[in-house]
Amino acid sequence: MTLTDPLDAKGPLDTTAPAPPPVPTGSLLPVFVQLKLSLMRNGLRQSAGRRAAYITSLVITVLFAALQLLGLVLLRGVDDADALVTVLTAVLALGWAVMPLFFPSGDETLDPTRLVMLPLRPRPLIGALLVSSLIGVGPLFTLTLVVGSLVAIAHGAAAAAAAVLAGVLAVLTCVALARAVATANTRLLSSRKGRDLALLSGLFVAIGVQFVNMGVQKLSGQGGLGVLRPTADILRWVPPASAIDAVRGVSEGAYGPAAAQFALSAVALALLMWWWSRSLTHLMTAPDSSTIQQEKPRRGDDAAGSSAAERGALGRLLPAGRTGTVMLRTLRYAVRDPKAKASWVSSLGVGLLMPFLTSVQGNGSIYWSCWAAGMLGMQMYNQFGQDSSAFWMVAQTISSPRDAYLELRGRAFAVALVGVPYVLLAVVGSAAFLKKPAAVPEALGLAFGLLGTLLATGAMASALRPYSIPQDSAKNVAPGQGSLAWMSLFGGMIAGTLLCAPLLGLTIWLHTSGMHSLLWVLLPLGVVYGAAIAETGLRLAAPRTAGRLPEILAAVSKG
Repeated sequence: MTLTDPLDAKGPLDTTAPAPPPVPTGSLLPVFVQLKLSLMRNGLRQSAGRRAAYITSLVITVLFAALQLLGLVLLRGVDDADALVTVLTAVLALGWAVMPLFFPSGDETLDPTRLVMLPLRPRPLIGALLVSSLIGVGPLFTLTLVVGSLVAIAHGAAAAAAAVLAGVLAVLTCVALARAVATANTRLLSSRKGRDLALLSGLFVAIGVQFVNMGVQKLSGQGGLGVLRPTADILRWVPPASAIDAVRGVSEGAYGPAAAQFALSAVALALLMWWWSRSLTHLMTAPDSSTIQQEKPRRGDDAAGSSAAERGALGRLLPAGRTGTVMLRTLRYAVRDPKAKASWVSSLGVGLLMPFLTSVQGNGSIYWSCWAAGMLGMQMYNQFGQDSSAFWMVAQTISSPRDAYLELRGRAFAVALVGVPYVLLAVVGSAAFLKKPAAVPEALGLAFGLLGTLLATGAMASALRPYSIPQDSAKNVAPGQGSLAWMSLFGGMIAGTLLCAPLLGLTIWLHTSGMHSLLWVLLPLGVVYGAAIAETGLRLAAPRTAGRLPEILAAVSKG
């Protein structure tokens, strides 16, 4: 049977002809590797500031990794060095598991939600994603730590050969663990059902970090590396630490236990790859539950009136005008937005937990309560990025430095509205726990001063180094902006700490000169100094915000 195509002057079309052979598709591996490199290269081309931030963070990371490598190499032959590297590997794997969820710095090649419309099978896709995940600063740091650990404990030719296998297993397990956890929780923070779980996860990670800090402080005391032996005896059977400890077994001639540890690590890697494949398949084939839920029945007029009354009551407690409106919006973000809520709860939890943990381990001090001010002051950073693409609506209302000042002031007031009673609770509670009520005035003065400096530097960082927080994925930083986020946060915190130098110097001088009866003056001085430095920071950030609105809007809308 033939048909005549009116657009084809050559004659009839033969529909019985065999179909052309399928075009061969190449391996995904080089495509994803080239895509990863292209994304990194193009991200650095966008602005000189981003290049500077990335290069600075890369230099700092490489320098720290080199010093860490040198320190581990110097431990070669030291007693209990194997206990240290085993614990380090376990902590490293834990970091890979939780960091992608709360401090991500990946890119589009690692986000499976961007690939759901492409005809890709999970198995070759996972291989390509795994290899592309090995490109970056994080994998380089991990490789350096693993190599240093293996050099410290490998003795003999057999151990050297085993170290190669152990290094490959350790690095692949860490990367696969991070990717599997990230894929399984891609929709966690954007899902209403996972909001509470995300909050609990954030608190769990924050508390876990503090316990790690306790371990480091204990390690620096008496006993040396031997204090890690009981913990290492347990973690030596937990992958990927088991692969590292297997090298020690080979060095000592314990080939049987070493083989079992290698097998355990290989099985763990295989299970992680299977879990990753299953999660990826489900993510790319199953619809989002939020799109298939039935519409809930609409509330009655009474419920709507009650909700309106609640909003009105909250609004009446805040100042009139734009300041009160901005405060109300910021506080609602902190309650309703899953990512903002997780950040606030984690900061509040760590701020109260730190004084208690230091007291339990015998290093209690009233000054540890200043962590409350530090953790909550971090909420002032990247204020515009928290709005994401919706910031364009705010930008439409900013036509002068005065408008920018009122916007920043409202956001700072919202943080201070929670921060002032929170800091007061943390300091007074710490003093009661430590039975040092006389130290409350000086600690409160330092805490309020620190809160004010962080509000000031946070406003400046929000104007000069904004970055996007994607709302449709588990990432908290848009692809290509990870270095910018770290530089903004840590640079601002260092500047805020330096701005507290006058209060710190006065405190030290009063203590060393024996003028303890005048320590109470730190409270009014801290309040006045914190308020003055915060006001100065807001006024300095306002014209920069108004003048950089296009750049800020482009940066925060990237995700």
